[in-house]
Amino acid sequence: MKQIIGVEDIPGISHMEKGIAPYRVPRLELTVTPIMRDALTIAPAPSGSEGRPRAVTSPIAAAGMVMDFLRFKRREHFIVLLLDTKNRVQGYEIVSVGSLNASIVHPREVFCLPVRECAASVILVHNHPSGDPSPSQEDLEVTRRLVEAGNILGIAVRDHIIIGDGCYFSFKEKGLL
Repeated sequence: MKQIIGVEDIPGISHMEKGIAPYRVPRLELTVTPIMRDALTIAPAPSGSEGRPRAVTSPIAAAGMVMDFLRFKRREHFIVLLLDTKNRVQGYEIVSVGSLNASIVHPREVFCLPVRECAASVILVHNHPSGDPSPSQEDLEVTRRLVEAGNILGIAVRDHIIIGDGCYFSFKEKGLL
């Protein structure tokens, strides 16, 4: 696994290939896996005075980090955000890319990177290509299973956010976690 500081530090990938204008890219240390190459436009968490990411303190802050990346995707993408003990985003991974209305996720895949990277907790995020972020029955069941798995592993699931077209649904805000 390779540590990078910004998109400009990835060998062989130009800004234009990633759809990023040639202006300076905000810098955040991220853990990069091969399936993340197309996900590098996820916005970094706001930085504090030392240049470290600030804590994600609300569902809207977490949703804002991934909104532009996910809102217009034509297939469901399931992402896990890795948090440290102060709820700062330390990395992320695209766990699954599904179909128009489904993304198959299993606790084994969701928690593989968080276990390997010793994440204290995670925020689960996926999109609904329809633009309606209302959770399906399957979303409710998957969330329940992932929360149980996280509890067994000692990695808290802080929230599960569903991204729609410019809007989001937070399981935490609605008291479903």
